[in-house]
Amino acid sequence: MIKFERFKLDNGLTVLFHKDPTTPLAVVNTLYDVGARDEVEEKTGFAHLFEHLMFGGSVNIPDFDAPLQMAGGESNAFTSNDITNYYDVLPANNLETALWLESDRMLSLAFTPKSLEVQRNVVIEEFKQRYLNQPYGDVWLELRPLAYEKHPYKWATIGKEIKHIEDATMEDVKDFFHKHYNPSNAILCVAGNFELDYVKEVVEKWYGPIPAGIKPARILESEPEQNEFREKTIERPVPTDAFYYAFKMPERRNEGFYMADVLSDALGRDKSSRLYISLKKEQKLVSEIGAYITGSMDQGLLVVSGKLNDGVSFEDLDKALWKVLDKIQTHPISQEELDRLMIKIRTSKEFQEQGLLNRAMNLCVFELLGDAEGINTEHEIYHAIQPSHLQETALHILKPTNCSLLKVKASTNA
Repeated sequence: MIKFERFKLDNGLTVLFHKDPTTPLAVVNTLYDVGARDEVEEKTGFAHLFEHLMFGGSVNIPDFDAPLQMAGGESNAFTSNDITNYYDVLPANNLETALWLESDRMLSLAFTPKSLEVQRNVVIEEFKQRYLNQPYGDVWLELRPLAYEKHPYKWATIGKEIKHIEDATMEDVKDFFHKHYNPSNAILCVAGNFELDYVKEVVEKWYGPIPAGIKPARILESEPEQNEFREKTIERPVPTDAFYYAFKMPERRNEGFYMADVLSDALGRDKSSRLYISLKKEQKLVSEIGAYITGSMDQGLLVVSGKLNDGVSFEDLDKALWKVLDKIQTHPISQEELDRLMIKIRTSKEFQEQGLLNRAMNLCVFELLGDAEGINTEHEIYHAIQPSHLQETALHILKPTNCSLLKVKASTNA
């Protein structure tokens, strides 16, 4: 049980406090309810660009990292299609240093041409190194627009193309900041060995004066139901042929999300999973294979991916893979197999929540989903899942008309 307190400032900032008397450290985690799905198709990559810009200094503090490092702390951030998350870890007695820095850049980020150019170049270089010049790096740049026709999940967090970042103007950047970076659109979690009254006092001190702003309305183009099998083959200078079967699955707030999660584990979580045993261990068709979910807030994807062994064709793999998928639809998994899966899921989540930072992050995510208490009740949803639920989910999800297949063929000169 992860205990927490919740309070709200007059400017709309939601604050969570998690007391942990066992640690000398403190965590300040700030989740902004903005991700790549909040961009327009002609200007993508802005949420991720902003993650970098937020470290470029504010009007009052030109170097974000220096004061934090002097206080014995460290910081980082990440962007997804759904959220942007910033976190600081530092000694508990220096908590106010992190609150000072985070509140200051929420209030008055410095929009300097130098900062924009520096961070623009960093993002462009990241785009090239991680997505364009790395084996299999552009898979999600190809797979997303294959799986999604309308919803903004059809582009990756880094953006659709480098040109969108190259063309970003100072006006574009300022508009994005003022729309999404305000107390009404943020969730703050403070974690450490403090008392609630103290946390309320220091959070009010540093964040209270910030104007509320308006939480932007999220009106996204809905994805039409997929009714046909989609397939695309690309040729790249990669070591070996690879495949990515992407199936649409329920959104994060849907109970079907959890069933799809367990189903993906049954198919390809580890060496005891069905796809691994059948396709790698027994038939030796693949050098690696796995199944996972994207964990998206809106309609996500259950992905089966892997790499072929030498001499194995995509056709051979396809026949064998669909046999495994068909079997899990026609023959429900046993209660024993489900129990084993649940033990692994429970162990994984308990291990993850040992870290103070992970607890703070997850509290913010569940609060965004509707209630931070979900961090303590999620296990009840998993516990209620029966073999028949997984069979129904498999029948609904694992069908060709719900599948988008990307094949990456190794070019002859690789």
